[in-house]
Amino acid sequence: MADCQKCHGKDSPAPGPVPKDLIRLYSMRFCPFAQRTRLVLHAKGIKHEIVNMNTKQKPNWFMEKNPNGTVPVLETSSGQVIFESPITCDFLEEAYPAKKLYPSDPFEKAQQKMLLEEYSKVVPLFYKLSMTKGEDLSVPEKEFKDKLSKLNEVLVKNKTKYFGGNSVTMIDYLIWPWFERIEMMGLNHCLEATPELRKWIELMFENPSVKATMFSSEVHRVFFDSYMEGKPNFDYGL
Repeated sequence: MADCQKCHGKDSPAPGPVPKDLIRLYSMRFCPFAQRTRLVLHAKGIKHEIVNMNTKQKPNWFMEKNPNGTVPVLETSSGQVIFESPITCDFLEEAYPAKKLYPSDPFEKAQQKMLLEEYSKVVPLFYKLSMTKGEDLSVPEKEFKDKLSKLNEVLVKNKTKYFGGNSVTMIDYLIWPWFERIEMMGLNHCLEATPELRKWIELMFENPSVKATMFSSEVHRVFFDSYMEGKPNFDYGL
């Protein structure tokens, strides 16, 4: 389902109950963390609806669902609420087991979770390098390149197209959203020494769930610039 609904802001009325045959995702169209959950929903073919949020001016009813005020948040028709992106994806994997995204082997699943833990240390560097102005970024850029090299080494060592094998699995979806934005962030040059990682990016752009949830670099740039100016355009393009 396309993430094409206008955002709910501070004075927006609360949506009604979640229909019995759906699960609801509280999202923000340009949020990479929420995109993780959108990718998994699409990849698993789960019927869902999306309620987009103005994450700068959140309504009180949303804060009651998640006091942290962050997206993604899942809500079931029975009123269960789940938040934090890896947790929402794990919940979907277990609650909708018809199509598995994690490997069935416990060790292989643990390897994906360990890689995700390491990747969590990379994510802040995307933001530091793209959002920091007027200071020397040579040290964090070197750290970023080193971490990308380690990701590249995983692909080399495994001799696979993707991080979990030769087909897309959960770990690929959890890593992907920031690489969709890497050109917009002006960080493509950091991939020069990581050919396998570059090939992975090319392959991921062809994935049906990525195609269904992505925005172009140009659209991401418009939102990013509006965010940096302090006036995020959550509904850009609608």
